[in-house]
Amino acid sequence: MLELAQGFPENVAAVVARGQVTREDYRRVLIPKVEDVLRGHEKARLYYELGAQFSGIDAGAAWEDLKLGIKDFTRWYRIAVVTDVEWIRHAVNAFSFIMPSEVRVFPTARAPEAKSWVATA
Repeated sequence: MLELAQGFPENVAAVVARGQVTREDYRRVLIPKVEDVLRGHEKARLYYELGAQFSGIDAGAAWEDLKLGIKDFTRWYRIAVVTDVEWIRHAVNAFSFIMPSEVRVFPTARAPEAKSWVATA
């Protein structure tokens, strides 16, 4: 499940993953939020937290994630992924070089730093 995170500037799409993340979560929560951010701003920022309650992501959600990243490829400014899940850390780091934006992975203990980084500059 994806839930919108609160306390971020309007140019940041911020979500927290809990339990299993599905394609429907992307369609219902994240995609509309990103579209809303992009309607009001030239560049979007993303804060994506996958904490201790995160249990996995289904193939449909992974596909939606890829499409979301590509759709407005040049309109991403900063992406902060907060997780202690090793395979996600490795996947984000492996693919971050193709993104025209800054992408950083933060451990959950540094979530406040990630929030500050994604919202500034």
